[in-house]
Amino acid sequence: MDALDQRIISHLVADARASYAEIGAEVGLSAPAVKRRVDKLLDLGVLQGFTAVVDPEALGWGTEAFVEVHCNGNVPAHRIRAGLEPLPEVVAAYTVSGQADAIVHLRAANIHHLEEAMERLRSVEFVSRTVSTVVLSRLLERPPQG
Repeated sequence: MDALDQRIISHLVADARASYAEIGAEVGLSAPAVKRRVDKLLDLGVLQGFTAVVDPEALGWGTEAFVEVHCNGNVPAHRIRAGLEPLPEVVAAYTVSGQADAIVHLRAANIHHLEEAMERLRSVEFVSRTVSTVVLSRLLERPPQG
C-alpha cells in the first residue's frame, strides 16, 4: 500500500459512492487505474466492503450502553463471540485487557429494551457479572482514516 492507495481510501471513506473517475481526478489516476487499485485493496482485505452509514436513532435504536463482561473461568474468545452473536442488540464486542474479559456495545429502542437486552446478556452461561455504562450523548465518532 502506498500514498496513492491511502488517498483513494480517504476518498472512499468520505464518499463510498464516488465514481472511479471522480476519485481518479482527485488523485491523478485514470478511472481504470483507480479500479485496479480498489480491487487489489479488496483482495488484500484492506477494504472490506462498501456500506451505507445509518443513524441508529432514526431507525428507533437510539439507546446504547457499553458493558464490561466478566466470565466464569477462562473462556476463549470464540466462545464469547458465539454467546453474544444471538443477541441482536449487540452491535460490537471486543476482548480487552484489564479486569473485564470483553466489552460489549449494545443498542436498543429505549431504556426498557436495553434492560431486557442486558438481562439476556447476563443469562449467557459463561457470564459471571457485568458492569454497564449507559451512553448519554455521542461526543465524537470517526470513521477509520485512510
